Amino acid sequence: MLIREGDQRDLAVDIRLATLLAGIAGALNAAGFQAVGLFSANMTGNLSAFSDHLSLGELGAAALFGALLVVFIAGACTSGLLIEAGRKRQIRAIYAFSIVLEGLLLLLLGGVDIFIPAFDSSALLVLGLSFVMGLQNAATTRISNARVRTTHVSGMATDIGLGLAALFDRAPQRESALARLRLYTSTIIAFLIGGIVGVALYLTIGGYLLVFAAAILFAIALPEVKRAGTS
Repeated sequence: MLIREGDQRDLAVDIRLATLLAGIAGALNAAGFQAVGLFSANMTGNLSAFSDHLSLGELGAAALFGALLVVFIAGACTSGLLIEAGRKRQIRAIYAFSIVLEGLLLLLLGGVDIFIPAFDSSALLVLGLSFVMGLQNAATTRISNARVRTTHVSGMATDIGLGLAALFDRAPQRESALARLRLYTSTIIAFLIGGIVGVALYLTIGGYLLVFAAAILFAIALPEVKRAGTS
């Protein structure tokens, strides 16, 4: 799931990766909003809010939304640099290591949220989550040749619309359009369910949700690291 790249991957593998990581992304995005009132993965909304506050002269709020965009890009850049370095060194598990890094960062954020009470009202939580979302989205985008985007719901919704149009039009690529519909629909549903579960868990267990999410990421990535080393 985290070893083969691009055209070497089949639809079932992409769907499994997309549903698992989109579910986690949905949970973290919704939990961040519940905690702070800001989204960690919605860059379209954050950029719109940045421009809105900037035009009103509300520089403090504008800076916060601008920072969310910057740290998301920084997370994606970090993932890209890590993956490129790993590919040059022929490290087959490099994508798995990227997900392990995401898990470690979530452990750090969860620990701070749990042990520093004032942290749950701070924008630092959602900034950290935004970095993590950029990291994850870049890794899944690279490994799948942009077929899987675990935080980019607007793009997936557009692709679902285009896929439906291809089905209604009985286009020659009808079979491939149906396959893409399965992938993007599964991703959006997973993001939605993850958001519902994420809010419920955050209200119940607080920062331990981030620790739980990190444990799931480790459970996904560490077997892939082992498999890459033995194959």
